[in-house]
Amino acid sequence: MAQLTADIGGRPGIDCRGFCEYCYFKHVKDTAPFGCRYCPPFQKGCDYCSRSVREYYSGFRPLRDIADDVLVALQSVTGDVTRVTISGGGDPSCYPQFRDLVELLSSIEAPLHIGYTSGKGFDEPEIADFLIDHGLSEVSFTIFSSSPRLRKRYMHDPTPEVSLKVLETLCGSIDVYGAAVVLPGINDGERLIETCQWLEDRGAKGLILMRFANSTGQGLILGNAPVIRNQRVQTTEEFAEMVTDLNSRFSLKISGTPLWDPENGSPFAILDEPDLLEKLPRIERKATLLTGKVAAPFLKRLVDACGGGCSVVPVNKDIACLITIDDLKALDLAKVGEVVIIPGRAFVHDREAADVLSRDGVEREVIRGPDTLTADAETSMGMTKPEVLALELESCADLVRTINRYGI
Repeated sequence: MAQLTADIGGRPGIDCRGFCEYCYFKHVKDTAPFGCRYCPPFQKGCDYCSRSVREYYSGFRPLRDIADDVLVALQSVTGDVTRVTISGGGDPSCYPQFRDLVELLSSIEAPLHIGYTSGKGFDEPEIADFLIDHGLSEVSFTIFSSSPRLRKRYMHDPTPEVSLKVLETLCGSIDVYGAAVVLPGINDGERLIETCQWLEDRGAKGLILMRFANSTGQGLILGNAPVIRNQRVQTTEEFAEMVTDLNSRFSLKISGTPLWDPENGSPFAILDEPDLLEKLPRIERKATLLTGKVAAPFLKRLVDACGGGCSVVPVNKDIACLITIDDLKALDLAKVGEVVIIPGRAFVHDREAADVLSRDGVEREVIRGPDTLTADAETSMGMTKPEVLALELESCADLVRTINRYGI
């Protein structure tokens, strides 16, 4: 079995009928390469940490190029194709040859999935029936609000009523996961309750809520903070409490990122499973684990449950995979041991990280940990709790093995 991806390319803010007010890619500057896990040992910078992180494309890719890529991928597949996903830097609903693309991919006779759309490119309600008839089985659809007025104002949707009608039709026939960035004072409170009710009444499977980020520490690493001046931002605790409350009010599954999935208990659902914690390897050596502020308390509980002896040091960044070299430069090295394990997806170059963390004269070894330890809401939304726990069991065991292999 295999899954295929049709990459349509496209540029955020350009190939999507303009930036939404809250878009994380607004005001993005030309930043120097960050460094990452894909960089060569003696070179800081690669395609991923210089271009892909900004979702930078020259524009939508020609349909012929997409078709050629899909054909090449099909020729290397053994077994059945279980899903074909349409994704890219631009919005699929705005792709100029969207219908032709869907017809082409439907010929593979595998379920189609649209990884993300705002629906701003849908100007005719009947596009929903076209998608259903051509095998669309799942879509992640940014709703922001069920109010056409708010969609028009904050998403700059030229036809908000049509977009919502398309979403309504899709909800009645396929798996639809709504998504909304929460702007306090704008689409939260009673307005958010109305949006949840709207989605539930129409049969959506779930709603992913995303805490608005407006500063570097909250995750804007592309030189583009703030996105909206003077916009209030929820703390992670406030946001998690909101998600918990809304999930208790509706049968619709509601989860949030960076916190949390009330149904599956993630992130780090394994912490509430003593039998699974006992299956993890025991920590036999010591290391310092660098992480983000959100994951730090969970990670501390995890290492203590596996025998302890390791320090967990959060940097001034909420999300661990968005750690950059500036976060390491700001660390108090008195809290950092001789072996340092950083998140696998951190945006730092290994050699530079070692140099920065050794600037006090203590030579420190820097090791990358697993790419992920748990499932965030965007991942866990379509997963069962056993699937989440299986992912965490494997990933956390990998972390302990890394500690035992490289620790002192």
